[in-house]
Amino acid sequence: MSDTLIASEVGTAAGSAPPKRLFIKTYGCQMNVYDSERMADVLRPLGYATTDEVEAADFVILNTCHIREKAAEKIYSELGKMRQLRERKMARGEARMTIAVAGCVAQAEGEEIMLRAPAVDIVVGPQAYHQLPELLTRTARSRGERIGADFAPNEKFDALNAGGPSLREVKGYAAFLTVQEGCDKFCSFCVVPYTRGAEWSRPVADVLAEARGLADQGVREVTLLGQNVNAYDGEGTDGKLWTLARLVRALAEIPGLDRIRYTTSHPNDMSDDLIAAHGEVEALMPYLHLPVQAGSDRILRLMNRKHGRQKYIDLIGRIREARPDLALAGDMIVGFPGETDREFEDTLDLVRQVNYAACFSFMYSARPGTPAATLPGQVPGEVMKSRLAALQALLIEQQIAFNAHQAGRTLNVLFDRKGRHPGQAVGRSPYLQSVHVDGADQLLGQIVPVRIEQGNQNSLKGSLFGA
Repeated sequence: MSDTLIASEVGTAAGSAPPKRLFIKTYGCQMNVYDSERMADVLRPLGYATTDEVEAADFVILNTCHIREKAAEKIYSELGKMRQLRERKMARGEARMTIAVAGCVAQAEGEEIMLRAPAVDIVVGPQAYHQLPELLTRTARSRGERIGADFAPNEKFDALNAGGPSLREVKGYAAFLTVQEGCDKFCSFCVVPYTRGAEWSRPVADVLAEARGLADQGVREVTLLGQNVNAYDGEGTDGKLWTLARLVRALAEIPGLDRIRYTTSHPNDMSDDLIAAHGEVEALMPYLHLPVQAGSDRILRLMNRKHGRQKYIDLIGRIREARPDLALAGDMIVGFPGETDREFEDTLDLVRQVNYAACFSFMYSARPGTPAATLPGQVPGEVMKSRLAALQALLIEQQIAFNAHQAGRTLNVLFDRKGRHPGQAVGRSPYLQSVHVDGADQLLGQIVPVRIEQGNQNSLKGSLFGA
């Protein structure tokens, strides 16, 4: 997963003071991207406009991810650079730059961060970033404030919702929308339950209000986010708990909101009504990210996945029966403690049976505090690298084949950005592929039928009818 920046300029009213500059660097998942956008939202009333130039920033936030190995060390290296930048700015007589660490590393290692990196002014966990304005005020008086040790997503979203749907500003035609946070599954390799807390779902009314606000700003496609999004059970407008499927059906009724996706899901929460929605709700895109992690039943038990290999394969069959054109994405871990060559072959066999359109694959990395970190039989690094190379070769072969199969088809494409060449536009296919089309730059924000001419490994090339 690549690091991203929240970096769109926000203007100020004529005659007002120049805005203070906010630079946010985002690591990891889509949930962190959403959180970074909301941090920018809560800081905007304080006069902060985002910038993509860290040298120009008055306030720098590193929004961190704790999933991969050595995540914290990467942050400390970045903090060293930020400290040096601040010293250079102060030597030039510029105002002191505030530095904050947010996200899951902040939640897991907050006290350690304050000890090891005294340049850090604020440490804030993922459930407390709504308190950034208060923290900034307190930090101005006394450096070294810390917050974020508690898990209170309801308080966070209550604070965000207090500004109404208009508080959130987005740029573009596709947006993330968090509907659920936390996880109760406790996979033995995963830190999410410890950094994001227990599963909690936003009330339906709040989700619908935010979605309408996005649609009013021109957003045509939303991706519903959650650590375990298909476990969604928010309080509905009728006082009853709604499933994700019912929420999707309500979102599909919002004028202007034409496409809906969701990620990330757990196989045990793929309910009958959600499977049915894939076949019945036109706005629900035929692309599903449903991680399995391994193809061996013994390894799945050690991972505490609470499902077996055959259950997953049968589930995929049911979903494809409901939506025959569905494309599947997944996650795979190689080298889990104790994994044998035969069990790795089981993973390759499952991949061949499922036939993924896209898949994220990783070598196992021990996360301190998780049960898997102390399991016997830790797999040597060279063995993991060899297995990952073999797995990725198969996954790339499947992805190329899936994309090549789109040639000759007509797909509806949401054009959301300009391409590198004059007149070119790039859009999103129903399967989340990038589609490059010449002579389409006037169609940004529109969903248009495109004749696919060529499928490459990572994108498609097409043309407009009559072009």
